Amino acid sequence: MQGQSYNSLTHNFLNANINMPLICARVCVCVSVCVYGLHTDLLPASGGEELTRGFLQEVVNILLGYICKSSQRGSKVLDFHHPHQLKEGLEGFSMDLPDLPETLEQILVDCRDTLKYGVNTGHPRFFNQLSSGLDVIGVAGEWLTSTANTNMFTYEVSPVFILMEEVLLRKMQSIVGWSDDEGDGIFCPGGTISNLYSILVARYHFYPEVKTKGMGALPRLALFTSEHSHYSVKKSAAVLGMGSENVVMVKCDERWVSWTCTKYTSGLVPFYVNATAGTTVYGAFDPLSAIADICHRHTLWMHVDAAWGGGLLMSDRHSMKLQGIERAWSVTWNPHKMMGVPLQCSVILIKKRGLLQECNELGAEYLFQTDKPYDVRYDTGDKSIQCGRHVDVFKFWLMWKAKGSEGFGSQVDKCLENAEYLYDQLQRRKDFELVLKTKPEHSNVCFWYIPPSLRGLPPGPDRDTRLHQVAPRIKGRMMEKGSVLIGYQPLGTRVNFFRCVFSNPATQQEDIDFLMDEIARLGNDL
Repeated sequence: MQGQSYNSLTHNFLNANINMPLICARVCVCVSVCVYGLHTDLLPASGGEELTRGFLQEVVNILLGYICKSSQRGSKVLDFHHPHQLKEGLEGFSMDLPDLPETLEQILVDCRDTLKYGVNTGHPRFFNQLSSGLDVIGVAGEWLTSTANTNMFTYEVSPVFILMEEVLLRKMQSIVGWSDDEGDGIFCPGGTISNLYSILVARYHFYPEVKTKGMGALPRLALFTSEHSHYSVKKSAAVLGMGSENVVMVKCDERWVSWTCTKYTSGLVPFYVNATAGTTVYGAFDPLSAIADICHRHTLWMHVDAAWGGGLLMSDRHSMKLQGIERAWSVTWNPHKMMGVPLQCSVILIKKRGLLQECNELGAEYLFQTDKPYDVRYDTGDKSIQCGRHVDVFKFWLMWKAKGSEGFGSQVDKCLENAEYLYDQLQRRKDFELVLKTKPEHSNVCFWYIPPSLRGLPPGPDRDTRLHQVAPRIKGRMMEKGSVLIGYQPLGTRVNFFRCVFSNPATQQEDIDFLMDEIARLGNDL
């Protein structure tokens, strides 16, 4: 494999993708330069420009071939192998790290194989996660970000990206409904960290002495969240030293949280309430206005975890589902979910300006000098608990320029239309059963497949025990076949059920029909 030339690699690649659209095939053979050499022959090596250009063009060809293939419904969502198979090596693909450098040809093979054995999350039949799709503008933004290879802590090393972050944050704060003279925030590595920031800042707001004296100087604090909220609230309480047992899980109905009980656990001091706009499994929205009333009455910090549901704010049709979010003191919003921005892209928005800086700043003199020749308020790194911070803003900014707010809104509408279509089709079929009988609020649709062997059984423990095994067995067959991918889970007293989520605008009704028929094919004999 290591001695294989680029031309033969391209030939094999095209043979393996015979149905690729002609335009993609043409791009894949547009370069005739063979890539011989080692990494030491690339720039900044003297005379390395031509080889560098050829190498990067080969990488682009591999990536473009993958992107084109992602939209082909006949291609696999995944080529599944068990961990021991990948670790042992497949067809020349080895994860072992060598002592001596390998050739650039082998590096290209490794790039191709890494994509080959991964999961194609941009495939229109990938329904497994809240983050899916493959936005070409977003990919271009990620490429440029990696090329710039800079850090988000000071204006002097990241002037354009720092200003882009400010523009995006102000835009998102405006969409949430905050006034121009309030609002702050920062881009974070995922919704869990964004939620952690909300608790960190809320605690500092009520008890600023915690920054220097620690939790020993504070009373025992209690946090409130619904039983269907994301596990990151409990995890954050543990990380911040408040303890996961001091997170009060409020009981829910199927969709709406019943925030009627304000009795506090004995010996604990409540300070924070997390409301969820778009729960992970059901896609449910907590009654934000009612929760805001309770928080106002008891002077509690109200946070809205809109990691999944925040994208609906872009839709004129669906934004009312987040009515009351403007009263929150902080908001988590993940554009890498419903808005389709490539991972990772998450934001924590804080309503009180300056609080994020006060909570986290330590003023490291080697970074945050006060006598720089520009406005040092743009040195935003001390807002963060990190030092180095990845540039997550450019791809998002570029996508917003390309789509406009209306484009994001249309994208969200399309995904929720797909959810309604699946819901309607499942209602008509005898071999499926909906977990929730009401129309989905978000793009989550939860259901059971009922194989012929269970359709005559009455409800009860025996049926539940057997039904609990159906989704995992279908999922195993699904992964082996690679034609489609969807997640499953139990929740509360409900046995394993499928959860289909739509966030990829490439998904069409034909893909939804295929999903139902494929599940029925894979599970008919169970």
